[in-house]
Amino acid sequence: MIQSIVFDNVNLKLFTDNPQDGPVSQVWNNVVTFERGKSYLIEATSGRGKSSFCSFLCGLRNDYVGNIILNDGNGNALPGGYSNMLLRRQKILAMMFQEHRLFPELSSVDNVMLKNQITGYTTEKEVRAMLVRLGLEDHLDRPCGRMSFGQQQRVAFVRALCQPFDFILLDEPISHLDEGNAAIMTDMLRERQEKDGVGVIVTSIGYRLPYEYDEILYL
Repeated sequence: MIQSIVFDNVNLKLFTDNPQDGPVSQVWNNVVTFERGKSYLIEATSGRGKSSFCSFLCGLRNDYVGNIILNDGNGNALPGGYSNMLLRRQKILAMMFQEHRLFPELSSVDNVMLKNQITGYTTEKEVRAMLVRLGLEDHLDRPCGRMSFGQQQRVAFVRALCQPFDFILLDEPISHLDEGNAAIMTDMLRERQEKDGVGVIVTSIGYRLPYEYDEILYL
């Protein structure tokens, strides 16, 4: 079990070569520790590197300086390098991508269950109940490619929740949702955090998930 993820003076190589104007970042070129059981909001404006931050955190890119370190709570860093494969194999991080990355030809239920076949974390009955809770009762078996962006956003959220993880990263999770669905999503995320003590990291460029954050950091 991973107890913390540490950004140790991480910065984009591009930012290192061409320093940004504007407010000083609280993340880039700092030591930032994301602790299991706590919740964090990463606020950013356009051009501040939010997409890069998400890609670095979920191990999809390594074009940065500094170090990203996984700690097990006993002072030990997890060996093997920081990569997407490591995060998936060790069940460390769940990711809700801003662009969703759903299979358009599959239904909302099948999109969630496809990944769940690997982890066996949730039953199909539970998946359907979660989707219904988010107002998708008429879209359970509809191909995601025929659903609106906001509907797909809710499917992607459920898929992220339906797996074991120590941390979850939600990239602009409510950009196309009304206040009612945003509140339901908040309740579902809080329930999972309270149940398993997971860490929550949310990004925003203006429309925040209405969550009780332990720390708000400006990117």
